[in-house]
Amino acid sequence: MNWDDLRHLLAIARAGTLAAAARRLAVNQTTVARRLAALEAALGARLFERADGLLRPTKAGELALARAAEVEQEVGALEQGIAGADRAPAGLVRVTAVPILVNRLLVPALPALSARHPRIRLELIADSRNLSLTRREADLALRLSRPESGTGLLTRRLGDFDYAVYGPRGKAANRLSWITYEEGLGHLPQARWIAQQPGASMAPLAVSDAEALVHAIRAGLGKSLLPCLIADREPDLRRLGVAVLRRELWLLAHREQRHHGRIGTVIA
Repeated sequence: MNWDDLRHLLAIARAGTLAAAARRLAVNQTTVARRLAALEAALGARLFERADGLLRPTKAGELALARAAEVEQEVGALEQGIAGADRAPAGLVRVTAVPILVNRLLVPALPALSARHPRIRLELIADSRNLSLTRREADLALRLSRPESGTGLLTRRLGDFDYAVYGPRGKAANRLSWITYEEGLGHLPQARWIAQQPGASMAPLAVSDAEALVHAIRAGLGKSLLPCLIADREPDLRRLGVAVLRRELWLLAHREQRHHGRIGTVIA
């Protein structure tokens, strides 16, 4: 077993498929499959199983990934130490958040960051799922709720997001149907609030993310809750009332990595 095998293991877990892992590693898919087979043979256990078209870690895989992530951290610390503290921050930083935060908050901030630190390369992962930092699926995460206490995670509250009802300009509010979230996201505070409103049970459209809500409202398909900080900037939307909901915005990072040059720079 060597570090290169573990690097392939982590890439498969983060990408979800052999083909996507191969693209991340700039190798062919056969090489990734061969590395995985060699690692499973060395450990005497199956590390992944296929579900919904993706490779998901088995219990043995979860244990292997946790150890592999620790090795990755040590290798990264060694590389950073050798590079020296006086060098400009450089390297890849993976940041995950729901699509609307990636598109409306992170992307607009990138030009200034890139101008100051051209050697840092960001990988923005727009995903409605809460990717695992402990499995190194990402280095940093933005979350719209107070995170559960987790070993090894550093959390920082960045502020609050107020939510209000928005509709398209030029349409009467009393003629707009509700647009809500698909059933699997019914636990979200904004989905629960919408569900309590008259007529919401007959909503003709449900979506999987707030970014889709922006486009649906802009297209005149109805009204819904959106973060004021984002929706107030949309010229084709209009606020239909005062803020009715507040959610917290949190930053999550690996506690051990917060002082790494590239990660500490992005956090700052």
